[in-house]
Amino acid sequence: MTSTKASEDSYILGRSQTQSTFSETSSIGDTKQLVTDEGDKNGQEQSSMPMTSINMINSIVGSGVIGIPYALKQSGFLFGTFLLILVAVITDYSILLLVQGGKLSNTDTYQDVVLVAFGRPGFYLLTVLQFLYPFIAMISYQVIIGDTITKCFLRVGGDYLAGTVLVNRHFCIFLTTLVVTLPLSLYRDVAKLSKWAFVAMILIVFIIVCICIRIPDFSDVRATADAWTLFDYNFAQSIGIMTFAYMCHHNTFLIHQSLENPTEKRFQIVTHFSFLFSLLIMLLIGVLGYVTFTGYTQGDLLENYCKTDDLMNVARLCFAVTIMLTYPLECFVVRHVFENSFFAVTEKAPMWRHLTVTISVAAATVLIAMTTDCLGIVLTFNGVVVACPLAFIIPPLCVMKLRQEPVLSKENIFPILVATFGILASVIGIIVAVYNLTKGIECSHGKEMFYCLTPSRINGSMLASNTTL
Repeated sequence: MTSTKASEDSYILGRSQTQSTFSETSSIGDTKQLVTDEGDKNGQEQSSMPMTSINMINSIVGSGVIGIPYALKQSGFLFGTFLLILVAVITDYSILLLVQGGKLSNTDTYQDVVLVAFGRPGFYLLTVLQFLYPFIAMISYQVIIGDTITKCFLRVGGDYLAGTVLVNRHFCIFLTTLVVTLPLSLYRDVAKLSKWAFVAMILIVFIIVCICIRIPDFSDVRATADAWTLFDYNFAQSIGIMTFAYMCHHNTFLIHQSLENPTEKRFQIVTHFSFLFSLLIMLLIGVLGYVTFTGYTQGDLLENYCKTDDLMNVARLCFAVTIMLTYPLECFVVRHVFENSFFAVTEKAPMWRHLTVTISVAAATVLIAMTTDCLGIVLTFNGVVVACPLAFIIPPLCVMKLRQEPVLSKENIFPILVATFGILASVIGIIVAVYNLTKGIECSHGKEMFYCLTPSRINGSMLASNTTL
């Protein structure tokens, strides 16, 4: 372990045995600044295990959850269900690997773990990926908010709002950012979002109930010919979507440091419970959504429901609210990765810079979200290009490097398997994505589905019909 200590000493300044400070490059850890509360005597506001679990679940269950039925469609229903469980288990393990890497390197940020393990080249690569993942996630949130809020406004206002600015997708994105997501993103303390995270979980449960209620009402929609295919070559893209849905590595240390008495055992319990609960949500939404629409399943499941369906319009609104409450967690990470990379300071950012960076990040996501409404493409890209390396490749490689054990040692068997899984998923996913691009991309996002035009679905009543479509 002597070589490991030497590498740490060359990159970490003024560290102690019980509490690391921060790398020379990153200057200040994202965790420390996020959880700092001037009113707390210890300089840090912390959460109990249940509240920390809620924060982690809220970080996991974001916009990606609504794309899980589409992921099952891409990989084949049965194989996709198996992948959904497998990716959850591997992601859970990789989270614990990342925290283990922090202990081995005596650091408490993802960036510093990579810096100690692979030096500045690894640090810069990680910084780019760690910035891109939450940033693209925020864009996907804005896409969902814009499309769902406009439908809800149009349904409530009818002809009175038709053609007005309130049903303009761009205006809705701007309005919700100004009124909701930006103010919440201006918090400096991640622990303060715990109460909002609990509200988000309640809304997700309500959405699942709505999906269950609506299943019989679409019994007249004939399953597509390939509905129950065991396997599909797009499985790598499905892994990308699933990885995107489960990803919380970019703020793992934020959540870890917000936990009261963050021992290894306590954090393992929080992680296992959070992923088990999230897996249950993914399975429910994925299986129920896909069984209802099979091959017609859209990248955003809620786009499969008719515009006149009042129950699902309420579900749309609830999901939009959930997304608004998740958005600040991602914004925290983007902001502090930026801070760590460009400002060599040891104090928290002054208010003027805090406001400038936060507003700039939010404005950038708004502008980009206004250019596309195809959620499936956004989820796939973020999954295979960014999320897979962040979740499955970098953490195990860091732990193997920091352990200073032979590569093929017994202790490295599982890290090697995880890294191999991530590399194959990324490479195959990118190849398949490029192949699909050459064939042309079709995105029916925002269009009314053909089965919504039948007489059985009048004014959102969703009356059952024996007509075969």
